[in-house]
Amino acid sequence: MEATDSIFINRELSWLDFNSRVLALAKDKTVPLGERLKFAGIYGSNLDEFFMVRVGSLYDQTLLKDNKPDLMTHMTATQQLAAIMPKVEELQAKCNKYYQHLMDQLAEHGYQKVDFNNLDKQEERRWKSYYQNEVFPVLSPQIVDQRHPFPFLRNKETYLIVQLSNKTDGVYYGIIPINTQFERVLYVKEGEITRFAFIEELIAHYAASVFGKSNVQRSCLFRVTRNADITVDEGMMDHDIDFRDVMSELLKKRRKLAAVRLQFWPEAPQDIVRFLRDKLVVPADRCIAQTAPLDLGCMFKLASRLSADGHSELAYPPAKPIQAPHGYSLYDEARKHDVLIAYPYQSMRPFIRMLMRAGSDPEVVSIKMTLYRLANDSQIVQALINAAENGKQVVAMVELRARFDEQNNIDWSKQLEDAGCTVFYGFDDYKVHSKLTLITRKVDGKYRYLTQIGTGNYNEKTSEQYTDLSFITANQQIGEEASAVFNNMALQRLTSDVDTMLVAPLRFKSVLMREMDNEIARARSGLPASMILKNNSINDPEIINKISEASCAGVRVDMIVRGICCVRAGVPGRTENVHIRSIVGRYLEHSRIYCFGSGEDMRIYIASGDFLTRNTERRVEVGVRIDDKRIARQLYGILDLQLHDTVNARVMQPDGTYVKIKPVAGQPPVDSQMAMYGYFQHGWDPLPEKTGSAAAHKGAKPAGRATAKPAPNKDSSSLRFRGIFGSLFGRGKK
Repeated sequence: MEATDSIFINRELSWLDFNSRVLALAKDKTVPLGERLKFAGIYGSNLDEFFMVRVGSLYDQTLLKDNKPDLMTHMTATQQLAAIMPKVEELQAKCNKYYQHLMDQLAEHGYQKVDFNNLDKQEERRWKSYYQNEVFPVLSPQIVDQRHPFPFLRNKETYLIVQLSNKTDGVYYGIIPINTQFERVLYVKEGEITRFAFIEELIAHYAASVFGKSNVQRSCLFRVTRNADITVDEGMMDHDIDFRDVMSELLKKRRKLAAVRLQFWPEAPQDIVRFLRDKLVVPADRCIAQTAPLDLGCMFKLASRLSADGHSELAYPPAKPIQAPHGYSLYDEARKHDVLIAYPYQSMRPFIRMLMRAGSDPEVVSIKMTLYRLANDSQIVQALINAAENGKQVVAMVELRARFDEQNNIDWSKQLEDAGCTVFYGFDDYKVHSKLTLITRKVDGKYRYLTQIGTGNYNEKTSEQYTDLSFITANQQIGEEASAVFNNMALQRLTSDVDTMLVAPLRFKSVLMREMDNEIARARSGLPASMILKNNSINDPEIINKISEASCAGVRVDMIVRGICCVRAGVPGRTENVHIRSIVGRYLEHSRIYCFGSGEDMRIYIASGDFLTRNTERRVEVGVRIDDKRIARQLYGILDLQLHDTVNARVMQPDGTYVKIKPVAGQPPVDSQMAMYGYFQHGWDPLPEKTGSAAAHKGAKPAGRATAKPAPNKDSSSLRFRGIFGSLFGRGKK
């Protein structure tokens, strides 16, 4: 098990702590009620995926004879599973309590949940009529006895199980699937009150009408979560078949993998639990009874209803992406100077228009892109198809193994191929997680490049929900390096011979660790030394040990890590100079920024890859050193602002727990996410040379500690955070 003085935290336990921070927003009274409902839904969706992928993977490891411990905490898969479940039970108890609070809050706003155990006669008649006319005719009940086998139960689908008995057959069971053919939440308007019911509770209430009241002994709702951790069988890769067919077969296999969790509502009779455990082979500690809905996706439905009913006060204030000025052409501007676009604060439309423009430009020879996750109605793909139809060479590296997006990517790859695009699927042993676009033009007999390198996917939908960065440059060296990356991927070769770009697995971690070594050397020489590392997750032990070395040398290390964080801050003699915070708020923090030093000596990178071992060693990731000083100061400013956040930030304590930061007395709260709008409203035009974080501009000191006070606010009349933002970035003062 984990030692209390270790700097390492188990990956799975750290992830559960992250989901706990998400769940905490479901009870945060400063968050509008409709958004709190969504956070409860996000928590449930996250936990589903955790069981499907992480618990599923650990389950597979327990079946192997060589059950090796993990490299950092030395816990075997069995020990990790044993540690996970008590944390899950603790989270479920909180979720049950927060769910009831949400229902109480909804009732205060005129939305009352139906309690089927306490219906008056009028309500009983109404719901029984609805059940008989709308629900009962399409139910598909099944019997399980000696003559009828136990059915296959679908992943994440809710079922009603009923224990039955009669003189002839003794005890047997009935099962009713409650699938997506039903409307999940039902509403009845009664004057100023809206009453709502969940379909599964309605069906459970009238189950006796299906099987015969005299036969029903006990019943409850349950839900199965199945392992979804599939990997491509190396043997399947040897056959002369389309990789898409391989992935299609694997998706079929995923649907039938072992059950890894059973949820029950309400408390299930032990006879039923034992019956289902026996049939599905699920350990007792992974059978969870709860009073919150089994599928928290219904929380999104309730939030949507509040919005549809016009309750804007119960949602976040509108915040739409900033549109580029009329007539703005990213295609033209990026050829004059480097451009940084920040989602969701700025719109993705200029980038899409850039692709469309390139697809019709007579000078353009080719467009190449890596595609990982795409929107269901992707304008990006349509731009590539249009370019191919215009006679351009279009090359798309489609990663078919993007988890849970496999089928979507299979479908898009076929459409691209049908349109005349060249499609390939990358490496057998490495996922291609890069976000890279290369537009090649031939001008006066010479090739010129326009390169885009991003931290997030080419997905119009998530670009309005995730914070990401997109860097576009006409730098010839970067273009040549990007061209080499694409050629190497097409030929199943890894890339190492690049200078400005980062390309995992051969030239990603090594470059960033060399930057860390530079700061360590500065600190040992008595010079100011600092690092700011922002990403989604970290568990690479080599990087963690290097961070510890930097801390011991006197380097100030600020880390902004949203999710998994396997390094413990503030451990005496190991990480005393490491300060870690997690920002969880309205948007999902997704950008990766790695900053070393400050002032004129600052080196700063953006990248698609985190500090997870899978990113540094088992994926093809792409990043870039930002040499444009104006954009480098922008990026530093983003980091500086997030290190002053007092709304969305939680700071890690030496024991690995997180404490929410409180606003400084006498200062307005600092919401770094919403303050970004004030900054990037000027972002479509080149920023003044003086623009940038005050600390970065003066080269005075690294970003402030977690407890640092924001700069004084002297101009906050029109935007609550404008004064703080202005003093940080040279704006806001008249």
